[in-house]
Amino acid sequence: MPLKPPVIDNRTFDDIVDEARTRIPRYTPEWTWTDLNDNDPGIALLQVFAWMTEMLIFRMAQVPRLNYVKFLQLIGIELKPAVPARAEVTFPVTNNNPNPYVDVPLRAQVAAESDEGDLVIFETERALVALTARLAAVQTFGGANNFTSWTQANEDVENPFFPLGEAVNHGNALLLGFDYDDDFPPDIELNLSFFMPEEAIIAEGVVCGRSAPRTSIRLVWEYWAGTEWRAMTLLNDETRALTRSGHVYLRTPPRRTMQRRVFGQEAASLYWIQARFESGAYERAPRVLAIRTNTVEVIQAETIENEVLGGTSGEINQTFQLENFPVLQDTLVLEIDEGLSENGDDEGGQTWKAVEDFLDSGPEDRHYVLNRTTGKIRFGDGKKGRIPLPNVNNPSANVVAVEYRVGGGRAGNVVAGSLTTLVTSIQGIDENNVTNLRPAFGGGEEETQKEAEERARLLLKGRDRAVTPEDFEALARQIASVKRAKALPLHHPKFPGVQVPGVVTVIVVPDSDSDNPTPNEDTLSAVCECLNQRRLLTTEVHVVRPTYRRVEVQGVVIAENDADLATVRVALNDALLTYFHPLTGGEDGQGWPFGGDIFFSRVYQRVFAVSGVRRIERLVFLVEGEEMPECKDIEIPEGVLLYSTEHNVEVNYAFDS
Repeated sequence: MPLKPPVIDNRTFDDIVDEARTRIPRYTPEWTWTDLNDNDPGIALLQVFAWMTEMLIFRMAQVPRLNYVKFLQLIGIELKPAVPARAEVTFPVTNNNPNPYVDVPLRAQVAAESDEGDLVIFETERALVALTARLAAVQTFGGANNFTSWTQANEDVENPFFPLGEAVNHGNALLLGFDYDDDFPPDIELNLSFFMPEEAIIAEGVVCGRSAPRTSIRLVWEYWAGTEWRAMTLLNDETRALTRSGHVYLRTPPRRTMQRRVFGQEAASLYWIQARFESGAYERAPRVLAIRTNTVEVIQAETIENEVLGGTSGEINQTFQLENFPVLQDTLVLEIDEGLSENGDDEGGQTWKAVEDFLDSGPEDRHYVLNRTTGKIRFGDGKKGRIPLPNVNNPSANVVAVEYRVGGGRAGNVVAGSLTTLVTSIQGIDENNVTNLRPAFGGGEEETQKEAEERARLLLKGRDRAVTPEDFEALARQIASVKRAKALPLHHPKFPGVQVPGVVTVIVVPDSDSDNPTPNEDTLSAVCECLNQRRLLTTEVHVVRPTYRRVEVQGVVIAENDADLATVRVALNDALLTYFHPLTGGEDGQGWPFGGDIFFSRVYQRVFAVSGVRRIERLVFLVEGEEMPECKDIEIPEGVLLYSTEHNVEVNYAFDS
């Protein structure tokens, strides 16, 4: 939404009348003005002047804040729109499907139910070839006919396993067995999705200015051809040799070259492919939580097609309004049919280009500016940006949004197993088993005006350069999914407690409903890319996820005798959960401070602020399960954040008068 000037003087008509009534005895002591009711003529005049004063206050209060907001708009500061969440969704094929595979189209829709009962729509980000062949076996070959079966572990998704063995040696391999009654489908894309445990994101995070590490590790992907292993075509490996979550894309071999066989601990005859470790060295053996087929990334979005916005008039600075918003970046395809050209040819609808502003636009450039937050489209004035001409044959409907996508918000951060409603009907897909193995992540709400004003102040101070810690924090928060950031100068993740010159570590916290919001590697990389363009050449910047410590409060609280114990208990738990939350906690409600100590007296104040609490009998703090000394402040290391999942505070009655 657009920036709105706030009210400075918030006095209302009633406030002004009440204030004036209290001043009557002071300013008219010689009068005997004792009737202060509404029927008195003097009070009637007072109310008239109060009404006029209220109007003046309203008008005058807008001026300084309006100037401030207009200045922000002048320098290009607008509220950042909501950010869509992302997830990985599996589309299993029905058991009786007669075809070897099913095509899941681009932007196929699945949905989850929100807390309010509405459907949150997600769309696939790429087309998927969903195999009828089922991944039936997962094994590790450790040499010398040594096989370890991970089939059950892969199904349970409870504990990670070692796909190449705990000690990765030359020749070790990950074997994947597929169960299918017919010939394995040839010359199609085989999409394997690897889910790594959360701790797979290394503690030192991402180093800015360095490209994605080119690992020296070489994995060779092969298939069993009946008498030997033959090489498969590797299209793309997002996992970097099984060191991070992602997809591995392979091209299946020609028809009837893959053959079934019994391997290792699996009794069934299956089609096999393997990832064989050939060269390089792992710092530590890779671990995998689950391997899935028929899985693709989805984004919280909904595609709108062929929306008629109206007709052009030939006036300068024309504006049009999209029906749906916020709009996802670079998704709007806008066409305008201006009718006949100067040479008399009917050009039909022409695609116009979105730009940030009209500063570099010429008189004939088909450019427009889109406010993604509000869905408002603005055109040029003939000097900066072409003026859309009217179409006499279609005067009211020649501006068409051919396609755009809308979505975003924290409602998209749905839990694992909730994306189960297949909105797009796809023949051959098992609608009852469509699901997301992991929770959706990355969804964030629209930026507030207060946050935008604070961001503008820091950006103007830093002039789009990263020099001071505040500069790094302000620039990191420009990334849409980042809610908080903390820069630690002279801090290196690999050398805690040692001041390292020229190093800055930036901790980022995403906008999330989680108790301990943790950024994924995409968010870390986005922040790193932003900071790398603005850091000093000699500065080494690390972007890391937060280090959390879990806090639990235990004890006994005495409630008032007329209070409801259950209500007080729930209110206490909610108050403490909010107080220690990384995004909503702390004294100011802006999130628990990085490295902020726990002051027991302030926690007591929070407890006493709960309605119905009479006194505290005993409170104990547990940090990561370890009980702390009573009535003592607790020191928290630099950069560490607190969070809590539950608090165990018993509430009783005193039963005394």
